[in-house]
Amino acid sequence: MIIITGTSGFIASCLIEKLNKEGFFSIVAVDDYTPTPKNSVKEKNLANKTIKEKVDRKNLFQWLENNTQQIEFIFHLGARTDTTEFNQSIFDELNLHYSQKIWNFCTQNQIPLVYASSAATYGEGELGYNDDENIIKQLHPLNPYGKSKNDFDIWAIEQSKQGKEPLFWAGLKFFNVYGPNEYHKGRMASVIFHTFNQIKATQSMKLFRSHRPDFKDGEQMRDFVYVKDVVEVCYFLMNHRKNSGLYNLGTGKARTFLDLVKNTFKAMNVPENISFIDTPEDIRDKYQYFTEANMEKLKNIGYNKPFLSLEEGVEDYVRNYLMENKYL
Repeated sequence: MIIITGTSGFIASCLIEKLNKEGFFSIVAVDDYTPTPKNSVKEKNLANKTIKEKVDRKNLFQWLENNTQQIEFIFHLGARTDTTEFNQSIFDELNLHYSQKIWNFCTQNQIPLVYASSAATYGEGELGYNDDENIIKQLHPLNPYGKSKNDFDIWAIEQSKQGKEPLFWAGLKFFNVYGPNEYHKGRMASVIFHTFNQIKATQSMKLFRSHRPDFKDGEQMRDFVYVKDVVEVCYFLMNHRKNSGLYNLGTGKARTFLDLVKNTFKAMNVPENISFIDTPEDIRDKYQYFTEANMEKLKNIGYNKPFLSLEEGVEDYVRNYLMENKYL
């Protein structure tokens, strides 16, 4: 059995689609299944996917103890991901302590583990965007979400140095992931998702103005990576099972928000109409103006599939999913 946390969410639900496609159907789907309006929307991400069983997040560890011998691999992708939330205790509970319990279980039972870290750990990128495990204690994330992810990375590296680690493990520093199945994410959905909806409603798009003199409006840059490429890397690591460590997961090429928006207009066959608004004050001083993943480490362990360009990813996402209101 393969255990996946956060399965009603964005990346994890796309990973289940990939695993089903590859012939894996004994999947245990772990998430918060409390009946809420948001969770009812998220449940649509699991439609038409084959899973063995659903387990509520709060019951996971009891379930694991009762089914240890059947577990082959764990993907821990569930997390609190709201970068505008500033209650550190929430992130510590869900992103740090919960993850530590999963790590300890995998260590005790020598079960391979892939978990979600984040490019938010890099802060403003003062030390670059290199997945070098020797610098993670020097990183300065800009928000509690990024701090919780970095705190777990630091803890995991320390455990590994002491020999207290799973049979294999990889922490994936996700950069700006976009693609189908993010309908439920609200403010935290990708800029492409918001751009599509703004253009559909108003035939125009408003981007955040730059508040730094070294970046022109709309030329803030991020490493945008399509979710279909993300799950390909996850699948590779599930089969690779060596070279444990932290890995960046982006395309390796930063693109501007203007590039992203212009390609969305193009995919929708709508004339460009772009204007700028102030970045909200609650996130202005926590805003990353540039991210770009150094992808050499992943390539060096044998991952050689090309990543979709921004043009290719946006066209596929817009035309085959957003315009059709389809799920992956």
